[in-house]
Amino acid sequence: MSKEGSLISKNAEISGVYTMESNRTTLAGDIKELFKLIVLISNVVPVFAGFWLAIYFTGSTLAAHLDALILTIAGSTLVMSGALILNNWFDVDIDRKMARTQNRPTVTGNFSLKAVLWAGIILSAAGMGLLLFTTFEAALYAFVGWFVYVYLYTMWSKRRFTLNTVIGSVSGAVTPLIGWAAIEPASHIVPIMLALILFIWQIPHTFVIAIRKYDEYKAAGVPMLPVVHGFEITKRQIVIYIACLLPLPFYLASLGTVFIVFVSALNFGWLIFAIRGLFGKDDLKWANKMFLFSVNYLMFVFLLAIVVTM
Repeated sequence: MSKEGSLISKNAEISGVYTMESNRTTLAGDIKELFKLIVLISNVVPVFAGFWLAIYFTGSTLAAHLDALILTIAGSTLVMSGALILNNWFDVDIDRKMARTQNRPTVTGNFSLKAVLWAGIILSAAGMGLLLFTTFEAALYAFVGWFVYVYLYTMWSKRRFTLNTVIGSVSGAVTPLIGWAAIEPASHIVPIMLALILFIWQIPHTFVIAIRKYDEYKAAGVPMLPVVHGFEITKRQIVIYIACLLPLPFYLASLGTVFIVFVSALNFGWLIFAIRGLFGKDDLKWANKMFLFSVNYLMFVFLLAIVVTM
């Protein structure tokens, strides 16, 4: 073979390797976008926390319920994945108009909408099936969360009402109940209060996102609170909801003084930060900081609940 032919062959080989690597990177990115990986992880942590705390308060051990743990985490992850995928499938027209969602494979066309629809249905059904091998109550909470997120939030309220945020918050709130109910009925004060914390937390967290992405939601015609009623009303609502978190740690005295003190400090810090936003002039800068605080708040609360009971 001539030197020129060797070079052509070598370049083709290198080009093929780059293409394969590029395809792998694109596929991984598409899957991450489709499953909303960060959202998925933030929902699985409270499931595990609920499961762990149920074991702690029943005086059992993780080893004794290892099979239930695997079924609970796998089942809840599949159900939530299915719900998130169905959200992407239904919202493809909105996602085309929003910069932060234009890379989703449903928008780019990398995944067909039919395939996405079936993936959402199959994963949801498979997750429900696995959870039924734990307890019916755990599967019931998962179904409630799925139904609220897919139908009541995505398909019904998101495009109609500013209350879509409150409605959607129910779906995230069931996660610690799923984990706890896999061990015993979730009528205990601990899973109920953790669910309430999650429910309330999601509302100011989502309002802050809506302020940060105001232009995108407005362009897509999604009636988020700041789009319909403006920033001032939204900021006042954020303050009110965060204030509602203040008494909740005291209902979790069974988790110990350390938990109460640290979570109360977080609540007061978040509230002061929110109040400052009422008098600030740079709403976007404030919203970005509030967003970071709220994300870390959630992970800290549930990880702390696990740590203090180890």
